[in-house]
Amino acid sequence: MKKENLLIQRSIPSIGLRIIKSGIAVALCFVIAYFRGNEGIVFYSLLSALWCIQVYRTNTRKNAIQRFSGTVIGALYGLLFLLALERIGIAKPEWVEYESSFFFLQAVMVSVLTILVLYTTVLLHKKQASYFSCVVFLSIVVNHITDVNPYFFVWNRFLDTCIGIAVGIFVNDFSLPLKRKKDILFISGLDGTLLNENSNLTDYSKVELNRMLDEGLQFTISTMRTPASLMEPVRDIHLNLPVIAMDGAVLYDMKEKMYKKVYVISADTSQKIMDFIRKAGMQCFVNIIVDDMLVIYYSESEDPVYRNLVTTLRRSPFRNYVKRIPPKEEEVVYFMLLDKKDRMERFYEQLMQKGWQQELKILKYDSEQYSGYSYIKIYNKNASKKHMMEYLKQMTNMENTITFGTIPGQYDVLVKEGDSNQVVHRMKRYFEYGIRPE
Repeated sequence: MKKENLLIQRSIPSIGLRIIKSGIAVALCFVIAYFRGNEGIVFYSLLSALWCIQVYRTNTRKNAIQRFSGTVIGALYGLLFLLALERIGIAKPEWVEYESSFFFLQAVMVSVLTILVLYTTVLLHKKQASYFSCVVFLSIVVNHITDVNPYFFVWNRFLDTCIGIAVGIFVNDFSLPLKRKKDILFISGLDGTLLNENSNLTDYSKVELNRMLDEGLQFTISTMRTPASLMEPVRDIHLNLPVIAMDGAVLYDMKEKMYKKVYVISADTSQKIMDFIRKAGMQCFVNIIVDDMLVIYYSESEDPVYRNLVTTLRRSPFRNYVKRIPPKEEEVVYFMLLDKKDRMERFYEQLMQKGWQQELKILKYDSEQYSGYSYIKIYNKNASKKHMMEYLKQMTNMENTITFGTIPGQYDVLVKEGDSNQVVHRMKRYFEYGIRPE
């Protein structure tokens, strides 16, 4: 029963801040309209305000400029249409009502001016505002041409839009004067921590994390993944700091596409490992960084799982697979082997007997994707998340850190499975309100 209730709670999203801000903006527009004596049409203010309530502040200003530009262009052409009718002496309500030929004249003029409205947005490099320009223009020349004073509507249409834009920007940009924790380095795991069961960030986590990052949050990710496999899940996150990837073997800047720090296995030791792997009859992937480009050397195998892995991973534009033996002079970031569990057990024992665990970091774990198969990864002895975190602290001049992860005893904050929003939620409470996560 408790599990069913939990599922129901997860399926019903909470009311987000953007929704609340939209309601506040609508209320403020009504208040302003009341004090204006309802001279304008509050409807247009409401539309403009809602258009400016965006997830990110940069989008708010972009949308505000679009709306304002479109309103100015549309209102000016609407005014031009009214002046033209007045000039030829037919802009009278009683004449319009009884003279059917006016309909055809209006249709021709409106059609021609619509072309000019759209072309003007192109000339002014305001193509994104073309729709709003047409909406304002057509609302003037179609719905209000018979008004006693259509010029009054043009002015109020412009003023109502400006009021809505101002309200939208004010509400969207408003924030409490909180003393944010910009001197703390927050580091989180990825799989099972930030990402949900679909390997994506939730909308809540994405929006709140980006908002805090834009406000000065010092945050990065620590993961076993390669930078290539990080690209998709974090592509929309405004990361300013390099990420700790490959289980601490590299520090990678996602924005500059550069490796800031790399722990490698020497060329001599790498050659000995490759010879040992070949003598054992095993196949492996050799990961080497060449001019900030990850090159993965591999050999053919008849194993269907191995071949499927190659076929799947090489589709990524961020991975460069080369089917050949790597050059002897190259230093290796890490070796990766994938094979059946029994073979990997035997090979792992051979590695231990060789004594390489004294000078290398050797990991063995079961594959979640391929049942009955295991991985072995071989790194530089110093390739660890802890070492790379210390390097990042020196790089950013940060003394204090808070880490989030799913392994008990290895992180400051233990993250339980099932709620992928909890990392961002806890960071937000501490970053904005000083409530330290436990």
